Amino acid sequence: MLKVNNIEVVYSDVILVLRGVTLEVGDGKIVSLLGANGAGKSTTLKAISGLLHSQQGEVTRGNVEFDGQQIDKLTPDEIVRLGIVQVLEGRPLFGHLTVEENLRTGALFRGASNATVKSDLEQVYHFFPRLLDFRDRTSGYLSGGEQQMVVIGRALMAKPKLMLLDEPSLGLAPLLVQDIFSIIKQINEEAGVSILLVEQNANIALRTATDAYVMENGRIVLDGTAAELSKNADIKEFYLGMGAGGERKSYRDIKHYKRRKRWVG
Repeated sequence: MLKVNNIEVVYSDVILVLRGVTLEVGDGKIVSLLGANGAGKSTTLKAISGLLHSQQGEVTRGNVEFDGQQIDKLTPDEIVRLGIVQVLEGRPLFGHLTVEENLRTGALFRGASNATVKSDLEQVYHFFPRLLDFRDRTSGYLSGGEQQMVVIGRALMAKPKLMLLDEPSLGLAPLLVQDIFSIIKQINEEAGVSILLVEQNANIALRTATDAYVMENGRIVLDGTAAELSKNADIKEFYLGMGAGGERKSYRDIKHYKRRKRWVG
């Protein structure tokens, strides 16, 4: 479905952020992109969704394909119409609008009938029943977890084939993180939406995803199935905080991890 082919991304004509990034998202898959802050994960999503253009960023080498069509030169609205929707980090929504008004904005570009929009809203409320209770509440007064539900629900109203999720667990309590990721998996299975997931919580990302990539310093350093990477010694030590024998390691044990990573040449 999605192919990112050896792309380089430059900001403001001088700042090289991504270097030869290649990844794929198959139809019906959940693919996780792991890495520390500043690794280039969000830039990768923006290269796919077209949002780079609004930040003086550009794909200078390689290309991005979706369903066989090159999309890296398209505008964000053209990419959304093809079926790719990005849920931005930080849960941006229209705080002065109600929950349902926010959700409806996701369907505006489609020109759908009232009956169709109503049916789509019912699907969103199926995945997020809490939002049904809050449908008339002003979105700006919701909790962080409820706002995360709204922005994912709004993306669903665009009827995406591929959803790009940027740090959905950011700032949420552990129990809410579990709920959000359970719903993400449910959306994938029941609505058939493929998902590219950027996430720093490697434990839950690898439990949710089918495949995963690890990014550092603007390049992909490891990839494989989520099950394979969960067993990888480097991933266990540097991302899951575990030793080779499965024991939990302290931050003191791993704080100089960059010096010892086997993939750093």
